[in-house]
Amino acid sequence: MLLLHRAMVSGLRQACRLRSTPSRLCIQACSTNDSFQPQRPSLTFSGDNSGTGGWRVMGTLLGLGAMLAYHDHRCRAAQESPRIYTKEEVSSHTSPETGIWVTLGYEVFDVTEFVGLHPGGPSKLMLAAGGPLEPFWALYAVHNQSHVRELLAQYKIGELNPEDKVPSTLETSDPYADDPIRHPALKVNSQRPFNAEPPPELLTENYITPNPIFFTRNHLPVPNLDPDTYRLHVVGNPGSKSLSLSLDDLYKFPKHEITVTLQCAGNRRSEMTQVKEVKGLEWRTGAISTARWAGARLCDVLAQAGHKLCETEAHVCFEGLDSDPTGTTYGASIPLARAMDPEAEVLLAYEMNGQPLPRDHGFPVRVVVPGVVGARNVKWLGRVSVEPEESYSHWQRRDYKGFSPSVDWDTVDFDSAPSIQELPVQSAITEPQDGETVQSGEVTIKGYAWSGGGRAVIRVDVSLDGGLTWQAAELDGEEQRPRKAWAWRLWQLQAVVPAGQKELNIVCKAVDDSYNVQPDTVAPIWNLRGVLSNAWHRVHVHVAS
Repeated sequence: MLLLHRAMVSGLRQACRLRSTPSRLCIQACSTNDSFQPQRPSLTFSGDNSGTGGWRVMGTLLGLGAMLAYHDHRCRAAQESPRIYTKEEVSSHTSPETGIWVTLGYEVFDVTEFVGLHPGGPSKLMLAAGGPLEPFWALYAVHNQSHVRELLAQYKIGELNPEDKVPSTLETSDPYADDPIRHPALKVNSQRPFNAEPPPELLTENYITPNPIFFTRNHLPVPNLDPDTYRLHVVGNPGSKSLSLSLDDLYKFPKHEITVTLQCAGNRRSEMTQVKEVKGLEWRTGAISTARWAGARLCDVLAQAGHKLCETEAHVCFEGLDSDPTGTTYGASIPLARAMDPEAEVLLAYEMNGQPLPRDHGFPVRVVVPGVVGARNVKWLGRVSVEPEESYSHWQRRDYKGFSPSVDWDTVDFDSAPSIQELPVQSAITEPQDGETVQSGEVTIKGYAWSGGGRAVIRVDVSLDGGLTWQAAELDGEEQRPRKAWAWRLWQLQAVVPAGQKELNIVCKAVDDSYNVQPDTVAPIWNLRGVLSNAWHRVHVHVAS
């Protein structure tokens, strides 16, 4: 009580001095409002001389003192020049040992102490380590709130040098010089052409994959097409007129929307590499994503060009507007019977998740073939024709085919195998990840499952002991229509960790409505191109003591 009394007296004496002397607050440094004027705090006592009144006054004085102290702190901070860092300095701080730094605008923050407290988990914040927060905050609207920015402000250590521009290292003659900017969360498998997948912890965060982190599979440089001059050429049936369709022309067809999962034939190829070397990009579990697509149905456009089903075999061939320096374009084809079937819902898509297609995903128009391998979903579509044979494109005739494990590059005959169209049943674990340490008691396991050809996933089985015992996971996502299950099912399982267990061998396998099930090991399905990799997915994790 004595200490409190002394503090009151001291505060009262300072306040009385303030009454007679105008406050000299550093307005220039702390206020952007020209109308702000320093105020003299009034200390006039009312007629109430009771103890209650005195305590009220002393409380007011203490509050005033705290306010002035805080204001003084703000003034000093504003007058101090912030420390300036280069982007190179920031990019070197990506671990607890170096410190974990991030940027927002031109501000630099050391969030090392906050990583473990991040509500979304440390791994998601670590994706931004050494770089900007903006691309990641754009994925989660919750960050655009004042209290989040106030929390971040506590960790500010300086600002970026505004003159620190990242110089372009690309020559204008480089065919990839005009490629679009990509989201930094993507795990890059090749830069030229650009191929990348989202990290597992983001892949199944949402049923619909956000456009910036949708997996990207490019075979050639990304064309930069003008939507005003764009034309799609559809070769007419003999006796019918060919079409040259602008975007506005496509908009006149009935708009059709569907949710479709696309998967690269090489998804999970890295697991085949562990058995024996293959040729191809080292895709992990992320060469698969889901979007809401909108556009004109291919069958409607073909019908306007005079095409109809015929008794003889025929194929719809697609040519993209992406090309290599020799002028070779990407191409692929699907059977005419699928293209003309309204129930197959093949689209000439111009929207992805309610927005115009991003450049990496085929702007302004691409093909979306539900239930079929990603390689047939041609982007930057320039030409459509109906032919008696499938496309002569390299990627249709000399790639994306499966072979026996006994076939090698000396004995392979690409003409002996059909082109991949529908893909087999697939599933993978996205949480926890291989090598992680999980807590004892209970573990949450998450992942995705999908099957080609519109076959619905009816069950996902999960094992904690390498396949000795199984538990059925809970399936999430949209209800799937019979034979038109174009999109994945996300799944999760809350499982009890057996007491005393030091490690877990987690396995998942999916079953579709034709009762197709994933094979248990990779070796029997290994092939020289590393495609169709759909064995049980396995992760090994440690259990915290």
